[in-house]
Amino acid sequence: MKMERMGKTEEDDKEEEEEEEEYGPGCLDFATDGGEELFVPPLNFAVVDHGVYRSGFPDVANFSFLETLKLSSIICLCPEPYPEANAEFLRSHGIRLFQFGIEGYKEPFVNIPEDTIREALKVVLVFDEYQRFAAAKARSF
Repeated sequence: MKMERMGKTEEDDKEEEEEEEEYGPGCLDFATDGGEELFVPPLNFAVVDHGVYRSGFPDVANFSFLETLKLSSIICLCPEPYPEANAEFLRSHGIRLFQFGIEGYKEPFVNIPEDTIREALKVVLVFDEYQRFAAAKARSF
């Protein structure tokens, strides 16, 4: 006999645990006509501000989740060439890529190139400026 708690069975709990083991905590399940679709955020995903997010480098398993964000731009701080699968995802969704190659450092107190960070922040600030003052403006002709 299945034990139900608030509409969830023990089988549901076990399935959630298995998904978290495979995809990490915070993965989202949404029912679709064909079953379930799993929305997996990239590692270290967080909301910075309204419409601004941060995360580790996404992979194919994160694309469905990223689609839900309706992104217009991505800033990549990795120096490696951007993977073709990711570039194709961006092209197919009209997302602009701004890449600023900064070497990854695990050591504390390492000097990160300030000029590169400034350039990356300009992209974010231009977007924020547009969103605040131009995006929702009514135009009279």
